[in-house]
Amino acid sequence: MTEIAPTTPVDLLGLEPDALRHELEGHFEARGQKPYRARQVARWLYETDVRSFDEMTDLPAGERVALAEAFAIGEPEIDTVQVSSDGTAKHLWRLGDEERVESVLIPTEDRLTLCLSSQAGCAMGCTFCATGWSGFQRHLTAGEIVAQYRASRRWAAENGYGPITNIVYMGMGEPLANRPAVHASLTILNQGFEVGARRITVSTVGVVPGILELARRPEQFKLALSLHSPDSTLRQELIPLEKRWPLPELIQALEAFDDAGGRRITFEYTMIRGVNDAPELAPRLAELAYRLHAFVNLIPFNPIPWQDWGPSKPERIRHFADVLRERGVDVAVREPRGRDIDAACGQLRANALVQIED
Repeated sequence: MTEIAPTTPVDLLGLEPDALRHELEGHFEARGQKPYRARQVARWLYETDVRSFDEMTDLPAGERVALAEAFAIGEPEIDTVQVSSDGTAKHLWRLGDEERVESVLIPTEDRLTLCLSSQAGCAMGCTFCATGWSGFQRHLTAGEIVAQYRASRRWAAENGYGPITNIVYMGMGEPLANRPAVHASLTILNQGFEVGARRITVSTVGVVPGILELARRPEQFKLALSLHSPDSTLRQELIPLEKRWPLPELIQALEAFDDAGGRRITFEYTMIRGVNDAPELAPRLAELAYRLHAFVNLIPFNPIPWQDWGPSKPERIRHFADVLRERGVDVAVREPRGRDIDAACGQLRANALVQIED
């Protein structure tokens, strides 16, 4: 006799709002319940941070039991939390298969930004970033991406950080290499949790098909490109993906994104002393940024294990900023946040890697 494997409960956090309503209405209809029960569950999921169906107190006890048998509320467990001297908080989340991913909460005076991971590890191999040095483990599901937001929202509320105002897909992984899950999570966060599209930014090192797909979406999600050099040959040394989609092709995709209207492009430019901070690169960077109406973030390089690079000198960073402003480009020098807990740009997983090596 063939043994029938148990059915894996459907993770409600991974369903787009229309699919969530369809699944729940079908479930309740089969149990002789009214369709409004589906709306009750959706409110609990999106408007509160309950971790179990038992907490959905306006549903009959029998319905809560039945929901728990058919569905799950995917929730990562906190492995560790580190809080920086500047208030930045880094969570290491333990997923259902024991894989671990990180997210970061970055508070400022007027906002609280959540940096989400989209993959466990990263396959891009960028030379300035610690995340990819441990290799790529797997893609995250849409539910696992959304669950980071939901669990971080709860932690922020419990610890006096206030509401999350902005979301950036800039944690572990290349979001546009995991497009099905990332696109679903964007829809869930925007339509389900009602996070405005203009408050959500997707980062990429230059996955051209993904940029074009994002441009075709009706919502005005923002895009951040890890540029790091306006010169294709130098960029290849920093970002191996440049060989697959070189700058001329990448710029064409960014133009399509810009032409879609209302969607800001940001260039992320990590400034590494003696590597990509030559003065002659500044006007070339300004030319690209001006052409695409892009905002430029100049980011002093953050130390990572096994790489002896250092950040550009302050006067060189000022030179780049001055050249950009003189040529009509909006620019900011990003203040390193969370560097003392390895939560700054490019540092995620850095400390864990050192511990593994030791």
